[in-house]
Amino acid sequence: MGVHVSIAGGLDRAVDRAVERGCDLFQIFSRNPRGWRSKDLSSDDADRFLAKMKASGLDLAVDHMPYLPNLASPKEDVYARSVDQLFAELERCQQLCIPYLVTHLGSHLGFGQEAGKRRIAGALDVALCRTNGNVMLLLENTSGTKNSMGSSFEEISAIIDAVGSDRLGVCLDTCHLFAAGYELRTPQGLQSTLEQFDAAVGLERLKLIHLNDSRGLLGSRLDRHEHIGLGEIGDKGFRVILEDESLRDLPMILETPVDERRDDAGNLRAARALASC
Repeated sequence: MGVHVSIAGGLDRAVDRAVERGCDLFQIFSRNPRGWRSKDLSSDDADRFLAKMKASGLDLAVDHMPYLPNLASPKEDVYARSVDQLFAELERCQQLCIPYLVTHLGSHLGFGQEAGKRRIAGALDVALCRTNGNVMLLLENTSGTKNSMGSSFEEISAIIDAVGSDRLGVCLDTCHLFAAGYELRTPQGLQSTLEQFDAAVGLERLKLIHLNDSRGLLGSRLDRHEHIGLGEIGDKGFRVILEDESLRDLPMILETPVDERRDDAGNLRAARALASC
């Protein structure tokens, strides 16, 4: 288990922060997530990061795409920049020996899911074909907010099938799953959800879990993360998730709030306690 950590002060500082928080693994934005522009990754930056990783004993680093790219956009300028950003991020992962890049699938902006799926598949195909490495691109499910892509397993499956690459995997976010209407809180509900995923996508494609509680109710389509056990999934739900044989050995990243109630280390402790119950 681990959390998302900042790269402020240099990429290698993320490794220090992950160790300080008691992580086994961690997730980063490899650059400023709120802008289009980014500095090229220097060999010195990469070398410092790799040296820190080797010395840390951490199991894994995961990268996440920035916020602005929209792989489903019908706007040609935004779409072209988004594809370029995806390619650049895959290249950065290759330099940093990061095996997984997580990406949201974007919004079709009212042009419809079929149009959105075509745009996403085209973007993924172009970016993967431009890179020769072995970095795997993980498609993250969404909560089903208006015009968003990827809230159903069938939608994710259609995109993967359209691209046909073995470098595509899936990151399942528990908050997003729950908000999209997939039950996780009971053994029967979780089993049904995983059977649906396996039938549509295949469990072999599932590489990473974003472990987050949900402020919204089941099927609310509300993308609001909550502290582990303090939301609508709750302690009982996370015990079910963390005991499941299909999930318990997967890497898990927490993207939970930091406030007066609990920090990252506190959420890690809470999740580990529930996993050991």
